[in-house]
Amino acid sequence: MAEGAGRVLDRRLYLHLATWLGQWPAGTGLHVVRSHRRVLPAWDGRLRPAIAVGDGRGTVLSVAPRHVPAVRALAGRSGLIAGLPAAVDHPDWVCHTDVFRWTLAPAPLPDVGEWTAPTGPGLPRWLRLFREVLLVRDADGRYLAAAAIKRHDAHGRELAVGTAPDARGRGLARRLVAQAARRVLAEGAVPTYRHDPANVASARVAEAAGFADRGWRSYGVYPP
Repeated sequence: MAEGAGRVLDRRLYLHLATWLGQWPAGTGLHVVRSHRRVLPAWDGRLRPAIAVGDGRGTVLSVAPRHVPAVRALAGRSGLIAGLPAAVDHPDWVCHTDVFRWTLAPAPLPDVGEWTAPTGPGLPRWLRLFREVLLVRDADGRYLAAAAIKRHDAHGRELAVGTAPDARGRGLARRLVAQAARRVLAEGAVPTYRHDPANVASARVAEAAGFADRGWRSYGVYPP
């Protein structure tokens, strides 16, 4: 479970990556591995036919068993990201690249939200994918911000957060992410956080909530 020279990977993160991807650690270079999870519905009921995580030294790219030969052949050429959707039989889907973050010590920011079902009026559509969300409303009951947990497996939970445009700049997102991360850790799992490398605002939220950029990256094929 070594993360690198002088460093040991947290067992929860190791178990999450090994379960979610089908193999961990990565080793040096790119490793295309098979996993039955790539043909099963993900946390939101939709497929994720290809998922990869890299720790700065090596990357594990997880695909369905039947796609391994095609993806390994593609990995030996340039244009892996562009060609990956077609290689896993979803040419009209998209391949996103993200910064992959995780934490064992969320920032000690004060709690700001309450856990509730996403059934009230005026909530963003994306929250409907979750059974429970960490929600902030104003004094009139209007939506300000929310965080939610993508339950990938028993060991790893990815956090999602969003803020209404007129509520940005108040520090709500970072407090929600830190609060949600504490809940994940209390449940015995490790909280993760992914964002587009160009999304500066999301990067700032992650850093402020205690999710350092360790140089890890991820990419995957997602439904449009």
